[in-house]
Amino acid sequence: MSKINLKEKLSLFSEHWSPKVISELNDYQIKLVKIQGDFVWHNHSDTDELFFVIEGKMNIEFENETIELNKGEMYVVPKGVEHRPYAENECEIMLIEPRGVINTGENQNDLTASNDVWI
Repeated sequence: MSKINLKEKLSLFSEHWSPKVISELNDYQIKLVKIQGDFVWHNHSDTDELFFVIEGKMNIEFENETIELNKGEMYVVPKGVEHRPYAENECEIMLIEPRGVINTGENQNDLTASNDVWI
């Protein structure tokens, strides 16, 4: 294992809403993703989901509130909680979640990304 430079990894792709795996920790994957615009409402019934903002600003909308995350901030969405991430401008984030988690939860649609894509 060698060190991982997040900025270098982020420079390897430009598409939005398509998480890329950069490492694994036990049964968890550390993923980088660029987001912009609206995502879909979804949940992950079996796992929490960690969002960590590397660069930019994003929001996570819930039924009764919206959480704003800025560079250097993180938030853990509890398992089973319906949420919708979005970002007005491009935002670079890190996700930490168990191997095999589908980005759109059980809602398969055109934003469902291929799983287990490494960079």
